Amino acid sequence: MNPFLPKLKTRFAFVDYRADKKIFQYIKKYDIEPIKTIKCEELLEPINGHPDMVIHPIDYETIVVAPNVYDYYNDVLKNSGIKVIKGGKTLSRNYPNDIAYNVARIGNYAIHNLKYTDKVLKYYLQKSGVSFVHVNQGYSKCSTACISDYKAITSDITIYNTILSLGIQCIYINPRNIILDGFNYGFIGGSMGLINDKILMLTGKLKNLEDSELLKNFVKDSKIKIEVSTDNNLVDLGTIIVI
Repeated sequence: MNPFLPKLKTRFAFVDYRADKKIFQYIKKYDIEPIKTIKCEELLEPINGHPDMVIHPIDYETIVVAPNVYDYYNDVLKNSGIKVIKGGKTLSRNYPNDIAYNVARIGNYAIHNLKYTDKVLKYYLQKSGVSFVHVNQGYSKCSTACISDYKAITSDITIYNTILSLGIQCIYINPRNIILDGFNYGFIGGSMGLINDKILMLTGKLKNLEDSELLKNFVKDSKIKIEVSTDNNLVDLGTIIVI
């Protein structure tokens, strides 16, 4: 089970608190309740609201959350039926002390720099029967999006080669024109998210993305529709996590 591949009906979507209001309006259109992230004071400003830095879903009803922001999410999800588990690693500003929960999931694999994966998260993933694959890239979820158990998109060439070696189809997308304030560019995984099993939501338009046609054709061949939630250029807001 890969919770980054949503069920037909999802209830909540975690979205960076700074996201364009059109993204929140777009999500509500599908009867999904957007939950604004809370600023994680200990992280760098550009990523301190990114959902995938502080939250990792184990399944459709369980999430592991960094201790820094645990109280907020535990309170927000009270009476929702979602189990909120406090992670073991308290995040801090500098790499690699900020990557503990930023784990890519494709099929039954968890892909990450396993030297720094949170131990609580690792325990629950192991308990769920997930297999681990080591890569040097610590921001593996930022760098990667899955659109099925057998298809993935990444902006990291090492992850691209690793996914192919697992027998999973993958395309590499140059991230150069993805916006992330404070950095030269952002990541592809942080600029999109599956809203349901039929729709891939993008944070902005593809016109400036170097490999836009490759991306559009790959997604179309998967019988998934791309929808753009704003008129802006593609921006990295951290993975839109739905549950």
